[in-house]
Amino acid sequence: MKVYNTMTRQKEEFIPLEPGKVKMYVCGPTVYNYIHLGNARPFTVFDTLRRYFEYRGYEVTYIQNFTDVDDKIIKRSHEEGISPEEVAKKYIEEYFIDCDGLGIKRATVHPQVTDNINQIKEFIQKLIDKGYAYESNGDVLFRTRKFEDYGKLSHQNIEELELGARIDIDDKKEDPLDFVLWKAKKEGEPGWQSPWGEGRPGWHIECSVMSRRYLGDSIDIHAGGQDLQFPHHENEIAQSECANDCQYVKYWMHNGYINVDGEKMSKSLGNFFTVRDISKKYDLGLVRFFLLSTQYRNPVNFSDTVLEQAKAGLERLTNARERAEFIVENQNIESATDTEKRLFADIDRYRDKFIDAMDDDLNTADAISVIFELAKFMNTNIQDTSSKEFVKKNLDMFYELTGVLNIAQKSTDIDTELAEKVDDMIAKRAEAKKNKDFVLADKIRDELTSMGIAIEDTRQGVKWKKM
Repeated sequence: MKVYNTMTRQKEEFIPLEPGKVKMYVCGPTVYNYIHLGNARPFTVFDTLRRYFEYRGYEVTYIQNFTDVDDKIIKRSHEEGISPEEVAKKYIEEYFIDCDGLGIKRATVHPQVTDNINQIKEFIQKLIDKGYAYESNGDVLFRTRKFEDYGKLSHQNIEELELGARIDIDDKKEDPLDFVLWKAKKEGEPGWQSPWGEGRPGWHIECSVMSRRYLGDSIDIHAGGQDLQFPHHENEIAQSECANDCQYVKYWMHNGYINVDGEKMSKSLGNFFTVRDISKKYDLGLVRFFLLSTQYRNPVNFSDTVLEQAKAGLERLTNARERAEFIVENQNIESATDTEKRLFADIDRYRDKFIDAMDDDLNTADAISVIFELAKFMNTNIQDTSSKEFVKKNLDMFYELTGVLNIAQKSTDIDTELAEKVDDMIAKRAEAKKNKDFVLADKIRDELTSMGIAIEDTRQGVKWKKM
């Protein structure tokens, strides 16, 4: 497998630090609000990378943090009249609701900053002892110039960075480029005792510390949105490599931006969408499919038109799956014919094509194209008279490939009570048709339609699904 390494700006063969194992760290949300579409993309993309590694037989340790102490959380706590801890707890719970909808697996560990304060203080003290950090009026700052490779991830040189920093002069800093590791407590803010006075961690230090605690000094992959390259990930590299005296991350991976109707999504433009808002109009399984339909490093354009197109595509896949499932459930012919057996090799080739696409820097767009090819093959070659063995061979491949991406899966939103009611109505309709009471049969069909249920008469019986 090859992955694009942001550090080297090229695709590289993925060779883990330890054979058969992958250590991944993905930056998580600051929990002061519902996650937005920009958060959903890296969470979905790198969940898929994790799933693919597992599919290929790797043991993956996947860490995704929660930033649960931050200026935005403090501000929200004042607005809502609750403590910062309550704000964080509330939006962590909401995060999991949205991620469950997006089909995102739980991380191996979801560490929180407030559970790692002691480790953060120890890490900062280590940087101070080695001369890379200093205390100034209750703050602790990192000496950026002392790390000679600063800027190597974002490919910026120190002179360009210095010009940008001059607009933000801070008397506490020895140098405008220095960044904060520990913030002195202000009135109305949470704080923890430390050797430098009461305060709280800066933003960048948390990921260095939690990555080291749960994955070790060096890790295989660190991933996140493109906007995190600088300064967040740049500062992580500086802190970690100075503290640990070794390479921090072997492969850096960043996804592209989301545009809304051609413009970058931002609050200032008023084109900012939370996943919760989107879920009121669209199924989040569709949003996952949409996000994976573009290769992760490319920008993706979000609009109602594009989502409707994605919806039509996803329905083609689910229709192919449901048709095959129905035939398997209702077919009496068990064994494959010789003609069907000759097609088995063609079915297996879709796995190879899928792996080729995913091995090329997680090209989910091409991988989905392979699944569409498989669906077309199924629609062309599966007939009402096809054997169970042949249809199941197709279905197993469909389940395997879509399972890696977690798309086009069986619906879980049809409750048992509804299913029993629909089955009962379909049975009554069949009885009415048998008795030539077509008025009643049509009435039952209309009632099912009004309930959002579509039915189809086939050789094997009546198929139904939610519209």
